[in-house]
Amino acid sequence: MIAPPSRLPTDLHQVIENALRLSRNVHGFLAENELGFLGTLAACTPAEGAIVEIGSFKGKSTVMLATVAAYYGAGPVVAIDPHEGFAYLGPNVPQEPPTFDTFLASIKSAGIEHEVEVKRAYSRDAAKDWNRPIRVLWIDGDHSYQGCKEDFDLFAPYLADGAVIAFHDTLNSFEGPIRVFVEDILRSDRFGPAGFVHSIAWSQFRPNDGSAFHKSRAALQKRCAKLIPFVLNGVEPKGLRKRAYKFWRSRIPRRPITSENWLALISKTSD
Repeated sequence: MIAPPSRLPTDLHQVIENALRLSRNVHGFLAENELGFLGTLAACTPAEGAIVEIGSFKGKSTVMLATVAAYYGAGPVVAIDPHEGFAYLGPNVPQEPPTFDTFLASIKSAGIEHEVEVKRAYSRDAAKDWNRPIRVLWIDGDHSYQGCKEDFDLFAPYLADGAVIAFHDTLNSFEGPIRVFVEDILRSDRFGPAGFVHSIAWSQFRPNDGSAFHKSRAALQKRCAKLIPFVLNGVEPKGLRKRAYKFWRSRIPRRPITSENWLALISKTSD
């Protein structure tokens, strides 16, 4: 059984606000409520190990995670990204030049360059010599099913008891994040509490008592599974299919959650 922290750090809100201020200077695709949630994960996830970020882009989430983790001595943050732009998304996506120099400038400007282990590599290559426990696994890389599934399969075996896994863009019409979240997490009794913050899907790794949360995961899985047929094979829904997709997406609870409420949720022992 996990022993979650009994209360939040008294200065957590100020620490996250400071990290938000720094992250606003970095170009990226995370909403502020998503960034704040990552700050909560960095500070409060009740597990030992590294914070692993797959997909750093220009460093927006890296700045949040590393700033908060460094303040509480809860690092390190391992940032994995080949920094080759959006080439993996195919020719129909507006392309981005290599982002490595911009990423390095972002973490240096935020003053957290010494708190980040930078791995300029594809996740499959970074995984070859990985042997450390993971307390937060943040997956925001290749959003195809093959890419997202591979990231999960390679790094999930290292999740520490009580760790949290989170996926970005789960509700943004990509196949990978929603399928992996539904098929490998919500349908597995190795995971406990689960939910959404905006387009982030998250769950806590509870290998010993995850079955106690089967009912709530099943209810969420039933709603999320309705989205999968609309995004299969990486085809974005259009026209009437897009309207239907948005309708089913609206049925998924995804409001921001306070740090206090999140801590209360993971402190539960059953549904």
